Amino acid sequence: MNLVQILRSVFASEDINFLLTNRVPRNVLTRWLGRFSKIRHPWVARASIAVWRLFTDLDLSDAAKPQFDSLHDCFTRALRPGARAIDRAPDVMSSPSDGIVGACGPIHSDAVFQAKGMPYSLAELLGSSADARVFDGGCYVTLRLTSAMYHRFHAPHAIALQRVHYIHGDTWNVNPIALQRVERLFCRNERAVLHATLSDGGHPIALVPVAAILVASIRLHFLDVLLHLRYAGPQRIDCQASALKGQELGWFEHGSTLIVLAPRGFSLCQDIADGVRVHMGQALMRLPVGAGAGGA
Repeated sequence: MNLVQILRSVFASEDINFLLTNRVPRNVLTRWLGRFSKIRHPWVARASIAVWRLFTDLDLSDAAKPQFDSLHDCFTRALRPGARAIDRAPDVMSSPSDGIVGACGPIHSDAVFQAKGMPYSLAELLGSSADARVFDGGCYVTLRLTSAMYHRFHAPHAIALQRVHYIHGDTWNVNPIALQRVERLFCRNERAVLHATLSDGGHPIALVPVAAILVASIRLHFLDVLLHLRYAGPQRIDCQASALKGQELGWFEHGSTLIVLAPRGFSLCQDIADGVRVHMGQALMRLPVGAGAGGA
């Protein structure tokens, strides 16, 4: 067994993994990596990406360019044209990002799950009981983005964006080990709530990008501010923006979690279940019967 295999086996231990990724000064480490990752030097970039490859299944074959100016440039890479197929069916809401489906299912009485036996309050996640009530009886999907994945997220349908609610918090790791140990983890972490409605029919939806250790910056194309740990602006940011299905909305600086919320009448597509890996543009939810007839 070589050194890389030994280190990977060490990180595979749940106790050691949890200790190394959570019992550290998470916010300080996150800020430091944010600065380091933006160093624009070819040697630093190549060395950082090479180390990253040792511990992940990083695949850059679908990237829009073959070389990167910095580690940050690689993390936030764009895709080459045609690398993802977007389901254009008007009665389908597509996945806004690549990811592994975590908990998913119906929303009952404000309760959703981060892992089996680990519920949390939707009102606490969104920072508003009134906003949570909009989704009672609806459904949700949690998409976990590993560090090696494509980190940009896109409109799941033709939408009108109305406001963003930015909520300060911690930067716990959001991997399955932490989700099974830290109660209400998503409600503790830094996050943004993107409120939108479908352009045809007005059905409300919400996308909730959740930050994590080493990942606490979110760039949204329709806002002129970078949302991060040191952001000191208003928590509620009203906006008037629209996006077509599949249009890019923004990106995580590294990788994290994206929670998709839909109201009563929406349902999960048949192949969406815990542990399934999905690509951006893949069918995720079905609209209520009769909705979406005006196009996607």
